Order: sequence, then C-alpha cells, then structure tokens
Amino acid sequence: MNRLKKRWGIHSNIQLFVIIVVFAITGSSSAKLSGPLLEFLQLDQDSMHSALYWLLRLVLIFPIYQVLLVLFGWLFGQFAFFWNFEKKMLRRMGLGFIFGNE
Repeated sequence: MNRLKKRWGIHSNIQLFVIIVVFAITGSSSAKLSGPLLEFLQLDQDSMHSALYWLLRLVLIFPIYQVLLVLFGWLFGQFAFFWNFEKKMLRRMGLGFIFGNE
C-alpha cells in the first residue's frame, strides 16, 4: 500500500481507499452503460455478428470510462488526482494532443 501511495503521490489511507472505490465504480459503470448506449444507437446483437457487437462494445467502453473517471473523481473530491491521471494515461497512449500545450 505504501508503494502505491508513494507512486500516486498521496499520503492518507482514506484518500487511497476513495481512489480505489472511484476506479471500481467507474469500471463497472462504463461496462454497464455501453450496452444501453449501443441500443440507443440501434446496434444490437440481433442486427450484427456477435463478434462485431462485442468489439464495438469494448471500443465504446474506453471513452465512457475516460469521462466517468473524471466525473466520479470530482464527485468524490479527487478531481485533481484523476485529471492528472487521465492526462498521463492519454499521453502514454499517444493521445496527448487532446490537451494541447498543458
């Protein structure tokens, strides 16, 4: 736990707990929301090959996750941590141009 706190630059066990909870809620929520969003877009398993449906669903989870991570981080009072985490993750994926010169 101390290595994780040091790596993330946090000091309290409560903050670590909140951050882990935010990650858990975000992952579950993004996976849950991807299905209804595909239905809204009228893309369901009956209208396409199953493998394509699941590929689309997995691809859709990524942007949902990014938005929810910052949103839930803000709701739980950890916006600064998750905003910096988000920028770092997207830069490593080659998507840093989204943030301009920050």
